Amino acid sequence: MQKSSRMHCPIWRFFEELPDRGKNCGPQLSILVRRIKSVQSHFTGLFSQLRLRDLLLPNRIAVSPMCQYSAVDGFVNDWHFVHLGTRAVGGAGLVLTEATAVAPEGRISPGDLGIWSDSHVAGLKRAVDFMHAQGAATGIQLGHAGRKASTSPPWEPARLIPVSEGGWDNILAPSPVSFSEHHATPKALTLDDIQGLKEAFVTATQRAVEAGFDTVEIHGAHGYLFHQFLSPLSNQREDEYGGSFENRVRFLLEVVRAVRTELPSSHPLIVRISATDWLEFDKQHHPDAHGWTVQQSLRLAPLLQREGVDLIDVSTGGNVAKPTIPVGAGYQTSFAASIREQAAIATGSVGMISAPEQADQIIRSGQADLVLLARELLRDPYWPMRAAQQLRHDISWPAQYVRAAGGHKPPRQPFLPADPKQP
Repeated sequence: MQKSSRMHCPIWRFFEELPDRGKNCGPQLSILVRRIKSVQSHFTGLFSQLRLRDLLLPNRIAVSPMCQYSAVDGFVNDWHFVHLGTRAVGGAGLVLTEATAVAPEGRISPGDLGIWSDSHVAGLKRAVDFMHAQGAATGIQLGHAGRKASTSPPWEPARLIPVSEGGWDNILAPSPVSFSEHHATPKALTLDDIQGLKEAFVTATQRAVEAGFDTVEIHGAHGYLFHQFLSPLSNQREDEYGGSFENRVRFLLEVVRAVRTELPSSHPLIVRISATDWLEFDKQHHPDAHGWTVQQSLRLAPLLQREGVDLIDVSTGGNVAKPTIPVGAGYQTSFAASIREQAAIATGSVGMISAPEQADQIIRSGQADLVLLARELLRDPYWPMRAAQQLRHDISWPAQYVRAAGGHKPPRQPFLPADPKQP
């Protein structure tokens, strides 16, 4: 079955739009819909469209958020414009910005992008408009570094950046527990601080919509602020935000709820999580450690879905300084598959995905709904066009490049964003 016929088939659209979460249909119908969607996955591939709310992605390839450490005071500059724009020209269906700080002290490094000021919007909008013109949907990753803030870029020796060099000393986290010897011991967030951060994420969402982004991703992974709340390794609070699983997930769920309320109903909401701290798989070196685990991620996923999250971007690690991780091709994909299967929510897979056949198989086998590529797209921004050629799938090319495509390739059309609706 051809992609175009399926996407315009009323029967497929009927099943795609059915509420398969059990909210508005009986259990038997819910099971039937899930089975049909499982069969449906065999008719999809890397270059099939993906609908999330009113956002229709032209393919299943996303540019994973990648810090560039090149901003000054949080502002987009020519480097970001070229970096993001080139990946849109290259044919990715969704281009996500790097972790964009909702507060100046929430930056990982002094060179991170920011969205804590209205003055940041114009530069972001310029980049968004260009990416749309190249046929790509756009997303912004909103984040806060927590205890991993004010650090050096990765091409320099790891160290804490002092105030005298543009760093800052108001580093905040759930508990006063340092990440490593190269990081500061943070100050514990007060309840007023937590409320202020929730408001910062809401205001950042408003600015993201103003800039024209099609989706927002909340960064809850890689040992940054939300992950610090989730994991008992970094969260030693004794109030309503620490201790039990329900307390440790509370801050993330409250922010998700607030952002979802502010985000237009047409716009999907994505959350990136680290499925595990990896300590559960390394009892030899960490026999008594109890970090964030896969089972806890499986408990969190339906809670996120209930709050209006449309896709979970599944990564791992980042909250332990020297973990033992079996890094290899697609080493995190099984976690995305487990969450997709057991929580019945769309997932994205990320991590060592480089071969077109590998990415295509992840989608065709139903392990994930989206693949997010990072370093492979740094090496080759035009990977989507090369992948289409290797998989023998015709895709459009930028009109300016068609003469180099070989054979007839339709000129790419601009991406048309959904009209924002009231939340």
